[in-house]
Amino acid sequence: MILNRISILNYKNLEQVELEFSPKVNCFIGQNGMGKTNLLDAIYYLSFCKSATNAVDSQNVMHDQEFFVIQGFYVTESGDPEEVYCGLKRRQKKQFKRNKKEYSRLSDHIGFIPLVIVSPADSELISGGSEERRRFMDVVISQYDKEYLDALIRYNKALLQRNTLLKAEMEPDEELMNVWEEMMASSGETVYRKRKEFINEFIPTFQSFYSHISQDKEIVNLSYESHAMRGDLLQLIRESRQRDRIMGYSLRGVHKDDLVMQLRDYPIKREGSQGQNKTYLIALKLAQFDFLRRTGSNTTPLLLLDDIFDKLDASRVEQIVKLVESDRFGQIFITDTNREHLDKILHKLEGDYKVFDVEKGSITERVRIEL
Repeated sequence: MILNRISILNYKNLEQVELEFSPKVNCFIGQNGMGKTNLLDAIYYLSFCKSATNAVDSQNVMHDQEFFVIQGFYVTESGDPEEVYCGLKRRQKKQFKRNKKEYSRLSDHIGFIPLVIVSPADSELISGGSEERRRFMDVVISQYDKEYLDALIRYNKALLQRNTLLKAEMEPDEELMNVWEEMMASSGETVYRKRKEFINEFIPTFQSFYSHISQDKEIVNLSYESHAMRGDLLQLIRESRQRDRIMGYSLRGVHKDDLVMQLRDYPIKREGSQGQNKTYLIALKLAQFDFLRRTGSNTTPLLLLDDIFDKLDASRVEQIVKLVESDRFGQIFITDTNREHLDKILHKLEGDYKVFDVEKGSITERVRIEL
């Protein structure tokens, strides 16, 4: 999938932006707070029907404006044009359309334009709670497996209803509790099975990327933990009911799953340097890209790289540059405050790139002088 052109109105600090992109590498240079990340976020929005940085849609509307609009004009691997439109007015439901036809369910759009973003916010995967690591699995698997996304939606609905019953002052209705627990267990088993399959296939690719970037200086591990590993999920949920009632929420289930991230045999959260942590996260995301490219609908994902060179030594930057410029990656969008990093990538490309300057929400293409 290639994003040929984007049109943006009133999205965060981007008042009016019209850009045409290179099918390979697009670089955005500017100081912090100018709008580089907001542009990448607009591209992300067209893939996931939401912002990567702010889940409250109304807060993504530019200050003192009443609406935002984002339109993306794509071309598929087979050469077919695709138009994706998103519009939101304050206090109204957002509109999401593909080729001028509105979606009845936003979840139907997920996976149509596969995308991977690498950003400073990824540090939460290591330092944050388990919900961050579950979200990482969900974002990957949901882009190629509709059954997984449907099971996850059903599970979260049942979990919410069960938690509501657990919090009630009156003793919950037994039959109703059984209904939600059975729904949690059946959909939860699907979620567990597909997460386990994904991680088993994902780990070798991730380790390969890490070894490449670090030049085999460290060994990393990644493993999956779930209550569903202990036995029948329905039985585990029911056994915990009395304790859950005291706590007011569900203590067992796939909503407690986690990924254990290790440098050698120790938690990377505790043992890793800033550079090692950054390498770990970039390897995770590049492996995510590779996995989606091989597993999805034969569509090469878009790759968004937001300020990824910070905290990395020169040798690791060089290895990432070598990876990014290879043919295995498709269209790439890169932001940085430092032109030097981007020059290392650009001087090896033969004309297939564009450079944009970003300042106070204004984005202009830099004119290239051919020698």
